[in-house]
Amino acid sequence: MRAYATVFLHQLRASFALAVQYRADFVTEGLVEVLWSVTAIVPLFVVYGERTSVAGWSFGEALMVTGFFTLLQAVLEGAINPSMALVVEQIRKGTFDFVLLKPKDAQFLVSTARILPWRSLNVLTALGLFGYGFARLGRLPGALDLAAALGLFVVSVTLLYALWILSVSLAFHVVKVDNLTYAFGAVFDAARWPSSVFRGIAHVVFTFVVPLAVMTTFPAEALLGRTTPGKIAGAVFAAGAAFVVSRTVWTRAIARYTSASS
Repeated sequence: MRAYATVFLHQLRASFALAVQYRADFVTEGLVEVLWSVTAIVPLFVVYGERTSVAGWSFGEALMVTGFFTLLQAVLEGAINPSMALVVEQIRKGTFDFVLLKPKDAQFLVSTARILPWRSLNVLTALGLFGYGFARLGRLPGALDLAAALGLFVVSVTLLYALWILSVSLAFHVVKVDNLTYAFGAVFDAARWPSSVFRGIAHVVFTFVVPLAVMTTFPAEALLGRTTPGKIAGAVFAAGAAFVVSRTVWTRAIARYTSASS
């Protein structure tokens, strides 16, 4: 574990060094990311300007969901997307051979290869949304609620990562998966809304097929003290199963990979 931690720190340091080569761009990109994340609450103001509750969620409560959506977006845009885009390019060009030659796990190496730190500034926006939401609610979360929410956020990141590993594994069989990643990004935007907003087939899809509800609504419910042990256990099981499946698919894709030198 110590060796992997050292590798991760080196890759993180290299990503930061690359990002701050042009400091003006670093600051500008960070401000743009914060601006885009702030616009995520505009639809909430529009909807809640006409009513006080939507599908059982008040404005302050819905801000919790948007806050977790913003946090996940920071992880997605700052760490997962850049690394996965890089490995897809390496597979397409045949330079993935050099990753396989290294003495560390290939999945770990590609997952930490590139980080865009300015896109992680959305974390600050998410904290602001949480603060504003609880100010509207007139209370603060309890210690147990906060612990449950943090645990479910880890579950959310695990699910998001597993879905992307599954998507990237397709690159070993399909030349380009860019359209798939764009489609997933468009679907992921629905996670900014509480899952109870969706009805019928959409609710089923966003809960069991692409578990957006588990990613944002479940942590928000935990933070508000509205979750149950059954939901937490189900979410943990789903994340564990998704990770195992994604790891299995990745391993098999690696086994079938035809290197550039073959």
